Amino acid sequence: MILCDTGVLLCLCDRSQPKHEACKEAVRKSKQPLLTTWSCLTETMYLALHRGGWIMQQQIANLLLSQTLQVFQIQIEDYARLFALMAQYRDRPMDLADATLVLAAEKTGLKKILTLDSDFLFYQISDRDSFEVICPDSKI
Repeated sequence: MILCDTGVLLCLCDRSQPKHEACKEAVRKSKQPLLTTWSCLTETMYLALHRGGWIMQQQIANLLLSQTLQVFQIQIEDYARLFALMAQYRDRPMDLADATLVLAAEKTGLKKILTLDSDFLFYQISDRDSFEVICPDSKI
């Protein structure tokens, strides 16, 4: 599995995005399911609704239904860690969606992340490990 951020999810369903093809190719090459969080999925569905309506949202739904995309479940006991991460990286600043992906990495042991967000070059997993950032067709 590879963690996946909002930007890549949006590019996968929005053909008008400059990195649409690069994101599709990165997912194809990985040959692994993607793991995201409800925060990232919510952001993606909101943006997809406003950019392309149900047609665009349906593409994300199809990723879920085909199990190409899975959703990490955050528990109540994880809330304190989320807010600690946001406080720790407030200089970036870290939003809730990014915090949930760092938490997912900590809980699952995953280090690879498909993202267009350079902040993941700075975030650390369990305050010690770096992400292996896969940024489709980019120089970050």
